[in-house]
Amino acid sequence: MKKFFFCFFISFMFIFYIQLVAQDISFTAQDNPNDDGGAILLEWNIPLSYPEMIISRSIDRENYIEIAAVSPLLKTFIDDENIEDGQEYFYKLSVLNLEGETIESFSASALAKAEWFNTDKISLLIMTILLGSSITYFIFSARKGKRLYIRKISGLDTIEEAVGRATEMGKPLLFVPGIMDLDDMQTIAGLNILGHLAEKVAQYDSTIHVPVCRSMVLSTAKEIVKEAYLRAGRPDAFKPDSVFYLTDDQFGYVAGVDGIILREKPAATFYLGAFYAESLILAETGFESGAIQIAGTAMPTQIPFFVAACDYTLIGEELFAASAYLSNEPNQLGSLKGQDVGKAIIIITLLVGVVLEMFGIHFLKDFLATH
Repeated sequence: MKKFFFCFFISFMFIFYIQLVAQDISFTAQDNPNDDGGAILLEWNIPLSYPEMIISRSIDRENYIEIAAVSPLLKTFIDDENIEDGQEYFYKLSVLNLEGETIESFSASALAKAEWFNTDKISLLIMTILLGSSITYFIFSARKGKRLYIRKISGLDTIEEAVGRATEMGKPLLFVPGIMDLDDMQTIAGLNILGHLAEKVAQYDSTIHVPVCRSMVLSTAKEIVKEAYLRAGRPDAFKPDSVFYLTDDQFGYVAGVDGIILREKPAATFYLGAFYAESLILAETGFESGAIQIAGTAMPTQIPFFVAACDYTLIGEELFAASAYLSNEPNQLGSLKGQDVGKAIIIITLLVGVVLEMFGIHFLKDFLATH
């Protein structure tokens, strides 16, 4: 009886060992998740006693080409070389011995396909939905006549004062839209303010000079000023030469603008757009001429120079908010308020994450980090 149980136990352990080994050795291929169909994910579970393995690929099960030599330690390999969406690929994993001879091989196949949705970016989707929803809500609220509060931007409130001062003194105003082209949002934001300023200039029958350094900015600024005079009911007072081109050269342009400041002695100067090293040169020259100076830029390195040399400075996002502030147009106001709500949500999320981390709860951090 004892011999029977002993033989049964040995047989059972042998079968269990064979099944365990069979389960351990595996090679699979599948479409790489969350991509555009340009990669195949290969996974294997091979005993570490084998020194090296060769991965080969084929599209017809016959002509295999070697694509990589890997170690059993890696466990995975992503094939992303010349993989086409919708194509089925066949793989062969050849296990080598110390002499480099193939002692065993495994095969697998997978179809490359593009995914509709990247699940690794769920947190980004959630934030996009929240931001988009808040912007949409405030835009519709503004269209329905709801009054949306916008923080006072003191620099823009002085536009009418500056135009009135220029009219009383019989001197022109100078507007500099930065040194970048129309592909820069700061330039576009500055030109939006130019439209409002030019309308005030037309109403007060004053004069404005707009020197530019880019051809596209020249044509756009000229149309903006022309339309502003038309809105003011004085299209005949528009002077095409008030918007003119100087040069594309950075410091050549600065020298030209400084010459205009010193010759014309404008009552007010506006620097609104993208600026670099020329910011302080322009602002100092305007300060010496005694003009009221209003500047605005989103370039962090140039803001301190404008703050030091100008009377009013629009700092960072104030430049982009200026158009909504001046126009009170529902779409712009709603977009501005919606973005502010989105920023508030992000700040609250960060604060909640800090508190959770202090108590050893890592869920929020892991969610945002891994997705």
